[in-house]
Amino acid sequence: MVLIAMGSVALIVKPWTEEFRHGGLTIAAAPAPVQVSPQVGPASTDAPAPSRNGLAAALAPVVGTPDLGVFAAMVSDAETGEVLWSTDPDQPMIPASNAKILLTAAALLALPPDHRVITKVVTGAAPNELVLVGGGDPTLTAQPDGKGYYPGGPRLSDLVSQIKASGRAVDTIIVDTSLYTGPNMAPGWLTEDIGGGSIAPIEPVMIDGGRLEPLRAYSPRTHTPALDAGRRLAIELGLDPARVRAGTAPAGATQVAAVQSALLRDRLHDMMVHSDDVLAETIAREIAAATGSEQSFAGAATGINTTLRAAGFDMTGVTLLDGGSGLSVDDWIPARVLDRIMTAAALPNGTGDQGNSTGNGTRDPAPAPLAALLDHLPVAGATGTLSDRYTARDRDGAGWVRAKTGTLDVASSLVGYVLDRDGRVLTFALMSNQRLPEASRPALDAIAATLRNCGCS
Repeated sequence: MVLIAMGSVALIVKPWTEEFRHGGLTIAAAPAPVQVSPQVGPASTDAPAPSRNGLAAALAPVVGTPDLGVFAAMVSDAETGEVLWSTDPDQPMIPASNAKILLTAAALLALPPDHRVITKVVTGAAPNELVLVGGGDPTLTAQPDGKGYYPGGPRLSDLVSQIKASGRAVDTIIVDTSLYTGPNMAPGWLTEDIGGGSIAPIEPVMIDGGRLEPLRAYSPRTHTPALDAGRRLAIELGLDPARVRAGTAPAGATQVAAVQSALLRDRLHDMMVHSDDVLAETIAREIAAATGSEQSFAGAATGINTTLRAAGFDMTGVTLLDGGSGLSVDDWIPARVLDRIMTAAALPNGTGDQGNSTGNGTRDPAPAPLAALLDHLPVAGATGTLSDRYTARDRDGAGWVRAKTGTLDVASSLVGYVLDRDGRVLTFALMSNQRLPEASRPALDAIAATLRNCGCS
């Protein structure tokens, strides 16, 4: 029986073959090399659009939750501009940081993408005085390695080097903030937000946005950012910081040193992805200057409104009391305005109906620069203010939803676009008021995830 068993095994394993002598394996020929060519491709132009009834049915379970509080929204087809679904789209709502959608659109329309602002040091009225002249840049850094909070921000050390190279004797620094007019805190802002790290008084020169801990996003801020910048310049020059005071540059002063900000397109991206309120307010004043308004909160709001109205957007219901940061609880924007801007940015070939679109197929020319708005939006579950969302619940939206967030104690909003399951791009503006963000933000995320999963054709 043992011999029979051994014979049976031998017939199975065949010890006399090449395969057995090489470990029982046959070595196959190497496969042909695979050429990998990763690409980013456009969304399909012929993917089916959701039907209005199908979209309404899909959204019904997630838009009826009381966690949304007072809720207004609009969803549109990015290919045609047709409004597919809405609820109270003309109702003015507290937008929180989604006011930055208006700010960014206006900046793209009113300013060149390579626009910069300049911080200068000029001669003062007295022989040993120098004047630090604020040009509207809060991104100057005094970090020893030159790498401050804002990527590409100018370095205080460059000003110091230029001043020393000039050979001028100096014992006093004057700080000129006359570029900006009016109050440095907007109506509806809370002084507690300075210590909380959301904002600093808006002045035309700051170091790292007025942060007391320069590399931390929500570091407490200084109440005197411009004077603090002057004091730090004095210290770097070896001067007594007590010899720093506010004043203005004399007419005809000679420039001694200058540094310039990063390009506008880079500052817009940082502002949108990280929802930086100080950067928003200073960019808003660049819009004010470009449109002939004073560089103040009121002038910035006027500049934004004027620019968007001239581009054909219906701004009915819009009230901005700050310069577009959205930090004020007294700002109001209807969902319709936000979605119309997103649709104009997303429509192919730079065409779109920026006004009261009713889905009748009428499309007016839209300025091409608005397309850049899409690239400034955070990616769900990946970047900026959406990096920690869509990571547990509603993961289906991760990577597919791109949107600007907005959060205050009394308001949450989400505005952007998504590719649905059928490959159709949808724009949306979702706005919740009178609910704490702990409840409203997950509810808004669920709506955007539903749009991703819809395929409701």
